[in-house]
Amino acid sequence: MLRDMVQPVPLKPVLVVEDDEDARAAIAEILEADGYEVAVAANGREALDELQHLPPPSLILLDLRMPVMDGPEFLRHLRAEWPRLKAVPVLLLSGVGAEALPDTGGLLKKPIVPDELLATVGRLSGRSE
Repeated sequence: MLRDMVQPVPLKPVLVVEDDEDARAAIAEILEADGYEVAVAANGREALDELQHLPPPSLILLDLRMPVMDGPEFLRHLRAEWPRLKAVPVLLLSGVGAEALPDTGGLLKKPIVPDELLATVGRLSGRSE
């Protein structure tokens, strides 16, 4: 009965930064189907623009290799220009043999496995499963 009266706390958005349109759409679809609010960007520059209009995200999923502004360059700008977002975890995505960068939440290798994506996003975003 009390459970019916409690309103769910809205989730902060997850920002997906991925240049491959199909991969970006697939990741967003997986997350949205699991109840996440998702914002998307095709490169680091678009992601910085999105951050001006979003509430602070709970997590940023970041492809390492993208045109216009790649993942490492985005991280440099994020840390320099958005100090209030320093605590937001960043999960790197890569289809190549990459290593996680310092001060990130880790690395998911492509192709993305939906169960692994959801488990990692849930853990990093603070969402209880």
